[in-house]
Amino acid sequence: MAVSTILVVEDDPDIRSALCSILEDEGYLVACAADGQEALGALRAGLRPAVILLDLMMPVMDGRDFRAAQLRDPRLAAIPVVVLTADGRLQQAAQALGAADAFAKPFELKVLLRALERVTAASAPACETPAPQVAAHG
Repeated sequence: MAVSTILVVEDDPDIRSALCSILEDEGYLVACAADGQEALGALRAGLRPAVILLDLMMPVMDGRDFRAAQLRDPRLAAIPVVVLTADGRLQQAAQALGAADAFAKPFELKVLLRALERVTAASAPACETPAPQVAAHG
C-alpha cells in the first residue's frame, strides 16, 4: 500500500509541530507550511498531497484565500481539504470551502485521524507525489 502525503497548513508552531509529528508516527509523509502562501508555493512547485489539513485563521494568506487560489488552479483543485478552525461557524465555513471534513479546535485526535484515513483512501494516489520539505516541523 502506498504511503499518503499530507500537507499541514497551520500558523501556530506548537500545533503544526505536534500534528506533523503525530501524522509521521501514523505512517504518513508530511509536509508543513506556516500559512497559505507557503503552502500554495509548495503546491505550485509540484507537491501533490493526498489531502491538505488547513487552518482557516492565519496571517499572510488565510485558509479561505488559500482555498480560493487552490480551486482556481486546475492542477490543484482536486486535492481534498480538511479544515481546522477555532471559528464557531464551522459547518458554514466547511461547506463554503467545499471541504471534505472540518474540525473545531480543540479537536479529538482519534476522530481527526479517522477522517484523514478516510479522505486519503478516497483521493487518487496517481496524482500524489512525494513530499518535499516545505518547512521543518521539529
